[in-house]
Amino acid sequence: MLRYIFRRLLVAIPTLLLLIIICFLLMHAAPGGPFTSERKLPPSVLANIEAKYGLNQPLFVQLWDYLTGILLHFDFGPSFQYKDRDVNDVIATGFPVTLTYGTISFVLATVVGVALGVLAAVRHNTLLDYIAVGVTFSAQALPNFVMAPILVIIFTWQLGWLPGGGWNGGQWQYVVMPVIALSTSYMASIARITRSSMLETLHSNFIRTARAKGLPTRKILWRHALKPALMPVLSYLGPVFVAMITGSVIIDMYFSTGGIGLNYVNAAFNRDYAVMLGVTILYGALTVLFSLVVDVAYAWVDPKIRY
Repeated sequence: MLRYIFRRLLVAIPTLLLLIIICFLLMHAAPGGPFTSERKLPPSVLANIEAKYGLNQPLFVQLWDYLTGILLHFDFGPSFQYKDRDVNDVIATGFPVTLTYGTISFVLATVVGVALGVLAAVRHNTLLDYIAVGVTFSAQALPNFVMAPILVIIFTWQLGWLPGGGWNGGQWQYVVMPVIALSTSYMASIARITRSSMLETLHSNFIRTARAKGLPTRKILWRHALKPALMPVLSYLGPVFVAMITGSVIIDMYFSTGGIGLNYVNAAFNRDYAVMLGVTILYGALTVLFSLVVDVAYAWVDPKIRY
């Protein structure tokens, strides 16, 4: 297992370097700049600003300085729009908020989705199966940009039970609706994958053999059927976690949580390329990291994957 992890790390490191280079070149290839607006600055003023941020240097020099800043000091550089703040400060302020409700949403979606999928497969073609399938299809039809305003209308405007926005240090009243809005559609997808995989596993030959030996149903499910049935779910969970973090843009806009998603949108509108580049690299690093975690978990569940 350690050799497998080491090989995967060797692949992940050049992947991240290539990601940083491509993102940097794409940002600088985009038309316009962080200091160009409807009202043009005088050439002398623009030249002084570009010299302050090193934008007057050749592109390869800027790329080298950016790479060395990240690799040696984990420094994404200064923000072009926020005075006296750098990209690290913006990420340090917003990312913990997004990570908090994103992690809670991921755990909730995984636990409820797997439970619904297993119950629906075990009670196939029964009322419980029909209810579980109906719930998953209903949740799938309500993505987060639809679920968020519905929750605000019901629980804030009509019932007055929960605040309609804000974060307030992560108190539970402010976390409930963002978590529900973010987790429902992913929970439905996890439940559908688990149900179909469990149905296929329960009709396998080794399950028939276990039943023929007279093993209890609970033992068959927990010791023989659940582990192979969760392998497709594991492949899906890695991208799901990253999608919950990157999909937090809608949640931050509707609930004003102060997460990093709103900073990302504001950076795009303000052409703050430094913040956009830093957040993009962060999302890409999370994708590579959790792809590695899923691959390691997949290899642990099925040792054949290591070879």
